[in-house]
Amino acid sequence: MARGIVVTSLVDALVEDLRNQVVSGVLAPGTPLTELDVATRYEVARASARAAIERLTAEKVLVRNTHKTARVVHLGPEDVRDIYRTRTYLESEVLRRLAALRRVPAAAREANAEIAALWAQGSYAVVEPDMRFHTSLIDELGSERTSAMYHSLAFEVKLCMAQLQGRQQLSPEIIVAEHARLLELIAAGDATGAAAMLDEHLARARELLAASLGGEAGPEAFVPSSALRGPTP
Repeated sequence: MARGIVVTSLVDALVEDLRNQVVSGVLAPGTPLTELDVATRYEVARASARAAIERLTAEKVLVRNTHKTARVVHLGPEDVRDIYRTRTYLESEVLRRLAALRRVPAAAREANAEIAALWAQGSYAVVEPDMRFHTSLIDELGSERTSAMYHSLAFEVKLCMAQLQGRQQLSPEIIVAEHARLLELIAAGDATGAAAMLDEHLARARELLAASLGGEAGPEAFVPSSALRGPTP
C-alpha cells in the first residue's frame, strides 16, 4: 500500500464510534482528542487516527485552532439558537409543501410511535427517534439537495437534543403530542397550521436548551403546548 493511504472503512468506523461517544456524552464538550489518544484507544495507526480527527473536525464534531489539539465541540446558548432557527427555516418550508400534497411519511408515524413507547416506559432517551421523525419529513420531499442541507445540520441538531433531553427538561409526552399534531395538520392540508406548530415545537426546545447551557430562557420556553390543549375550535 502506498504511503499515506488509509483504509476508508476503518476511518469510517472510527468516525462513527467517536461521533456516537460525543452525542452520548462519553466524550464531554471540551474534551481534548489527539492522534495518540485515538490510535491507542482503538489500536490503529496514527495515520488512521489523524484521518478520523480531520473528518470529525470538518463535520464540526471537533474544533481546533491553528496548531492546537482538537477538542469536542462546546455549544453555547447562541450556537443553539442559531442551529434551531436554521432548522426551523428549512423544516417550515418543507412542511408547507408536504401539507400542500397532504403527504405524511409512514416513517414519521413509526418514529413517533417509538417515542411514545419509550415514554410509556418512563424513558427520556428519545433523541434518535425524535431526529428520525424530523429527518423523515425532510426526506419525504424527495429533494436530494434539501435533504443534504438538512443532514449537514444533523449532528449539531442531535447534539443539541441530547444535551437538552439528557437533563429531562422536555417531556416526551409533549414531543409525541406535538409530532402527532404536526402530522394531522399536514394530512389536513393546513400548511400555515403545520408551520406554526413546528415553530412552537422547536422554539420551546431552543429556549430550554439555551437556558440549560447558561443562557436566559426566552418566553417560548414557558408556553403550554397547544397540542396538549387540543386544536382551537
